[in-house]
Parts: sequence; structure tokens; C-alpha cells
Amino acid sequence: MAATQSGLTALPRGRLVLIGGSILLAVWLLLLLLVPYDPDLLRRLWFLPGIGVIGAIIANTSGTGGGVVFVPVFNALREWSVMDLQPLQVVGVSMAIQSFGMTMGALRWTDRLYHQPEPAPLHARVAPRDFFTVALAVLALSLPAMLLTQRLTAFDQPAVLMGYKAFSILLGLALIASTWTVNLARPERGTLQRGDLMLLILLAIPGGILTALFSVGVGELVALYLFIRHYPVLLCTGAACLISSVSVIAGSVWHIGAGTIQWEVVLLAGPAAAVGGFFARPIALWLGARRLKTLDGAWIVASAAYLLWLNRI
Repeated sequence: MAATQSGLTALPRGRLVLIGGSILLAVWLLLLLLVPYDPDLLRRLWFLPGIGVIGAIIANTSGTGGGVVFVPVFNALREWSVMDLQPLQVVGVSMAIQSFGMTMGALRWTDRLYHQPEPAPLHARVAPRDFFTVALAVLALSLPAMLLTQRLTAFDQPAVLMGYKAFSILLGLALIASTWTVNLARPERGTLQRGDLMLLILLAIPGGILTALFSVGVGELVALYLFIRHYPVLLCTGAACLISSVSVIAGSVWHIGAGTIQWEVVLLAGPAAAVGGFFARPIALWLGARRLKTLDGAWIVASAAYLLWLNRI
């Protein structure tokens, strides 16, 4: 790990993003050449790049994952007879799109990690060791849990949608409540506490299971817990984006094999999500932690409530 961190430190500002972005572009071009798609459907889905950009900005400003946008949007499009994606297909498409958006976001936050300015009063610098300790410790348990859930669980599609709604509303309300109560006037924590790391490890397995079912989960739990404990935005959001990126890339493999990915959606929204992931970090830093968490929590609650209304539950 020390060697990896040293190599990243030696890179000029933005070089990591440039390298990673070039790889994402190459992957998209390969998909364009190799996967089957309907050109007429591509034209009918002209609006998806906008959804990809917005979803990735929301996902990468807070670490909540693009599924909090893509799942309700794609279910709404199905209800409006615009695009017929079943719940399991929604999860697969969401993971594939996030593989572009969350990866770009993770690259941007990691680049920031190694080029941090002097912290303002009541703010703290993030140690690379803390950043990668959180990410690797969580992934060590969440990835096996996610992969086993995908392969061993019989998916009940209505249950997937219902579970997502309940999970999203609880997540959003908890985020808003913590922002305006326990963390209203507290200084940020500058060092990762052992007890917090243990709690994150405990959240890893249920987070992996949720990610398999909803395409969101583990990154959201990590970001929420760290936000509540009042760590810097860079650690809360950046580590969550890295965890989400690795998770959705690994999770997409099962969906590709199962044939649940609508490639037209990925080809349109994937590169747009990468663009959104690129702009998310400066937007997050401009908003500041309090406004950022409030806006993201409100979106999570509103999008889930809209799905409840849409299905008249």
C-alpha cells in the first residue's frame, strides 16, 4: 500500500483522472463495437445522457451511488411505457452506468486526496492511510457478500423495488437529521478512530447484500456513517465513491452473464455519467458539507416517495 500511495503522490494534479478517463473511454468504444444494440432505440432514448450526468453528480457529490437516481427514473420510464425495464434489469443497467460514473468520481476524489489544500478552521486534512483503510476493509467483506447474494439469492423483483423504497427513505431522513442535529457545530475528526473502523466493517456485509439487490447500499452506508461521525467530506464521499466503483464493476459481471443489461441505456448514459462524475467533486466542495448533505438527503427521500406514489402503495 505504501508503494501505491507513493506512486500516486508522484503524479501531477489531474494525471490520475486523465489516465483513468482514457481507460473509461476505451472501454466505452469497445462496448460500442462489441455489444448488440438497436440504433432506433438509441434515437428514442436521446434524453438518457442528461439523466446520466445528473445521476452521477448526485451520486459522486455525496457517495450515495447512482442507483438513488437511476432506479426511480428507470422505473418511472417503465410506468410511462417509454422503456420496459424490469426491476432486475434496472439493477443491472444501474450498475453498468455507475461503473463509468462512480469510477470517474472515485478518480477525482483520489486525485484530491493527494493534492489537498490547507484545511479551513474546523476542517481537517485526510490521511491517505485512513482513506484506503476504510475502502479496503469494507470491500474485503462487502464484495464477497454482494457476489454470493447475486449468485445464490432468487430475486423477487417486486421485493427488490419495495426494499429499495424503504431503504432510500430511511437513508435520506437519517442523513438530513444528522446534519442539523449532532453535527451542526462540531469540528471535523482528523483521524480515523478504531471504533469507527470496526463499525464500518460490521456494515460491510449488509451493505454488500443491499448493493446486490438495489445497485446501491455499501457506499451509502459508509458515507452516511462517516458523515454522522463528522469526518471530512473527502473521506466520507471519496471513500464511499471508491467502494461503490469497485462494487458496481464487480457486480456488473453477473448481470452481463445473466443478460439483464439493456446496452442501449449503458451506451448513452455511461459516458454521460463519467462527465457527471468529473464535475461532482468541485460541486460538492463548493456546496459545503451541510448544504450538500441536506440536498442529497432531500433528493433520496423525494425520489423514493415518488416511486411510492407512482405505484399507489
